[in-house]
Amino acid sequence: MAHIDRVLIVGGGIAGLTLATALHQYGFTPEIIERSPAWQAIGAGIAVQPNGMRILHALGMGAAVEQAGAVIRHWDFCDQQGVVLSDTDLEVLWGDVGSFIGIERAKLHQVLLAAAAAVPSRLGLSVSALTHRDAGVAVDFSDGSTGLYDLVVGADGIASSIRALTLSVAAPVSSGQIAWRSVAPIRPCGLTRLQFLLGDGCFFGLCPVGSGQTYGFGNVSEPRFHDAVQGRLDRLRERFAAFGRPVQDYLAALTSDEQIHCSTIEWIEQDVWYTGRVVLIGDAAHASSPMMGQGGCLAMEDAYVLAEVLRSAASVERALEMYVTRRKARVNWVQQASRAVAESFGLPPAVRNAMLRERGQLAMQQRFSPLIAAP
Repeated sequence: MAHIDRVLIVGGGIAGLTLATALHQYGFTPEIIERSPAWQAIGAGIAVQPNGMRILHALGMGAAVEQAGAVIRHWDFCDQQGVVLSDTDLEVLWGDVGSFIGIERAKLHQVLLAAAAAVPSRLGLSVSALTHRDAGVAVDFSDGSTGLYDLVVGADGIASSIRALTLSVAAPVSSGQIAWRSVAPIRPCGLTRLQFLLGDGCFFGLCPVGSGQTYGFGNVSEPRFHDAVQGRLDRLRERFAAFGRPVQDYLAALTSDEQIHCSTIEWIEQDVWYTGRVVLIGDAAHASSPMMGQGGCLAMEDAYVLAEVLRSAASVERALEMYVTRRKARVNWVQQASRAVAESFGLPPAVRNAMLRERGQLAMQQRFSPLIAAP
């Protein structure tokens, strides 16, 4: 085991909380800081795919996530009206890896927080400076306090301050897409499957989550712009007015502009994930297009693998080398496959729909099969 007395985890999202739990279970002494003044989950819903559930079960959180969410057994790609083009049986695809769960982000965050409850945390705090020393990493905090740590982990998302302070100040790259995400108290047309309804240069996804609710996400290929909160619901309904009944029923169940989160889809072009005793995990290292829905799962895998190598390696330096070796190819695969999916969605609808009818199931198998093996 690498000799570590103190680990600072910067960021209290999926990556940071999963790592805190794993390190605590392995006998390390982590602590978390989170720049937000209160614990909060940004976004609406999330699909925790079997490779992510494998990590949660290993850390004792799987059953709680399954109870709070909805089990999804099929993933459909449909035309704009909801006619199925390709149906993938997720239990056949993933085998015994685990269940595929749709869940509200807030409920997933509650499970992660409960599991990490024994780890000290401080809210409303960020890192203002980092200095590498022989004894570790000296950290200056935003409240004027300081600390010395054996390892600092940047788990602070796509806009990572740790990445900017140590490795790269380059801004995230825009994908040329805008997404609107929300959760509505309805299962349109009795929805039990994850469905993508594909239009021309846009699509709308519907994912069951717990308590009879549905996570909806609209995606449009457009340059970056700001969609003001006021009037957002009416504009979203207008954008997807040509879509079929499942989308119309979902949008009709939304009642306020504030229910809808809007953001530009971006990714990170980051080749180096660590320097000295500072390392990045999750979106801070490799934020990707969400076309494979793997962002949260990769963050969980990162956290688990980092904890494993810290437990098994003789030094921190060796552990970080092992972490990158185990994670890089898998992450690169997801990023490349996500971009390929985005490109296929941009094809003329007639061409794209014919491709999905002919080889949609095969494409899904090829896309996800590298993730079936443990990371």
